[in-house]
Amino acid sequence: MVKVLIKKLHQEVEMPSYKTEGASGMDLMAFINEPIKLAPKSSCIVPTGLSVAFSQKYEIQVRPRSGLAAKKNISVLNTPGTIDSDYRGEIKIILFNHSNKDFIINNKDRVAQMILTPVQKMDLEEVDNLPDTLRGESGFGSTGK
Repeated sequence: MVKVLIKKLHQEVEMPSYKTEGASGMDLMAFINEPIKLAPKSSCIVPTGLSVAFSQKYEIQVRPRSGLAAKKNISVLNTPGTIDSDYRGEIKIILFNHSNKDFIINNKDRVAQMILTPVQKMDLEEVDNLPDTLRGESGFGSTGK
């Protein structure tokens, strides 16, 4: 296990936890004073009342909850959202309502999940030409259905 420091920004905030032994993500809950009405085809930012600190070898990815996506058409807009190791502000979730109905977010509703993921840094080398491949520069849909 990797140590992640977590700070409750308000005493009433509930700590995330793994809900089952095999879960890879911890649910993040809304920490709001009053319900948020998320209109169809729009987005909102949902505070969690939490901030974190962890090793530079990792990022935390914020992903949609499958139940909200399947049953209510609610997703994380910038999936996956990234929490960088040097960010110390409040974790906030950008939710998007893909449905045609209003969606109400209440305090302590589970709105997303966070997953700790290793980060591999890139060492960029500028070149004049790239090695050829069979696919070449063929783009979107070039390999069929």
